Amino acid sequence: MRLTWVQPEDLVGHGLAQAVLDGVDVTDLRTAWVAAGGDPEPLHAGASDRPVTPELRLLAGDVLDELDRRPADLDGTEPTDLAAIRRLRTGAVPDRKDVGVPRSPAGRSGYRDRVHGAWLGRAAGCLLGKPVEKIPRAGIREILEATGRWPLTDWFTAVGLPPEVARRWPWNRRSAPTSLAENIAGMPEDDDLNFALLALELLERHGRALSTQDVAQAWLTELPAGRLFTAERIAYRNLLLGHLPPATAAVRNPFTDWIGAQIRADVHGWTHPGAPLAAADLAWRDAVLSHTRNGVYGAMFVAAACAAAVVADTVDEVLDAGLAAVPPDSRYARAVRFARALPAEHADFEAAVDAIAAEYGQLHWVHVLNNAALLTAALAYGAGDFTATITYAVRGGWDTDSNGATAGSIAGALTGAGALPQRWVAPLRNRLASTLPGFDGIGFDELADRTVAVAGTVAAQRKDS
Repeated sequence: MRLTWVQPEDLVGHGLAQAVLDGVDVTDLRTAWVAAGGDPEPLHAGASDRPVTPELRLLAGDVLDELDRRPADLDGTEPTDLAAIRRLRTGAVPDRKDVGVPRSPAGRSGYRDRVHGAWLGRAAGCLLGKPVEKIPRAGIREILEATGRWPLTDWFTAVGLPPEVARRWPWNRRSAPTSLAENIAGMPEDDDLNFALLALELLERHGRALSTQDVAQAWLTELPAGRLFTAERIAYRNLLLGHLPPATAAVRNPFTDWIGAQIRADVHGWTHPGAPLAAADLAWRDAVLSHTRNGVYGAMFVAAACAAAVVADTVDEVLDAGLAAVPPDSRYARAVRFARALPAEHADFEAAVDAIAAEYGQLHWVHVLNNAALLTAALAYGAGDFTATITYAVRGGWDTDSNGATAGSIAGALTGAGALPQRWVAPLRNRLASTLPGFDGIGFDELADRTVAVAGTVAAQRKDS
């Protein structure tokens, strides 16, 4: 049995790759690992096909431990400590404590519609990307062209797909039965939605007093380990081994700059309308359970962007808010700025994605930097149009369901539920599947109501603090 994302021999390649990205010299470790018969290259799927010798597994653990002892000297530009991050926000405008859920019935109704649109958008974007997760961009385009759906404007379908194309680019086997156009009957379970549900429940319990320890406890009691991946699975393992946060993110974890924390942050934003920095700081408490540096910034950026999206009029306002929440000289901020500038250089979205691939294509498909750049490009080129935004995010490849979900969340909030195209909303049937206790079959309308209620509680707590 191969245990994906936790066996030490399968983590070494990823650890070496991340160390190089961080500017750490690991030539000696790579040489020793290869000489002993280890594979220095990161594995696409996270686990090798067969187990290694006990001796090589022991060496893998030693290499991972030595990588932990060689931290990158990046605290000046990429700290994980919240106080240090705050000091670097030189251009950020402080949140006002008098912002929050509108008091007038009309304003409150409009805010709820935005939140409802964000939940629906997150689900639709995620569902759109599910069947092509792990399929490279070229394969996605070949599938679409073969079924007469290029450029992407609707759900993926297997109807009319030539057998040779299906063999060359097989659908995600776990997702296709519930996410192709001919199969959709409500929103199926997905970690991109489970984390949002859990965040909502945690805020209902704890409000702004939510701690990293609260998040850790909820994972252990409510999330099966098999439903977690990459950095989250490592953090879960570390909790079971007795490590406490933030060490849970730092022990034998080569995935701390990956996308996992970025997909957990939306609800922190939706419950802080017009207060992006407060939303980002709350998302930080969640993120540091499993991530550091740019992985944490992904959560902070998205939380701030979502806090803006439920009250903003333009994508520029959203991107401004997201950038203001993260260190300006970090690689994450540079990736966002790089992608945001592309419309001025390339009128065509495909040319923009070519430019992103040239800059970030060497990274794993679940890394946060390449996906942040693609997400930003989808938002910039989509310019608030819901269909354009989610289809751009998905057809660009890499982490298709996660990028589709976040793009859909932001574009859905900017649009509002009442104005979302029915072809994206109707198949969801106002029903979300989940193994989280109490959430299976819940409606997106109920989720919107609960989110607005939490936002009212959070706003009162901010005024009292």
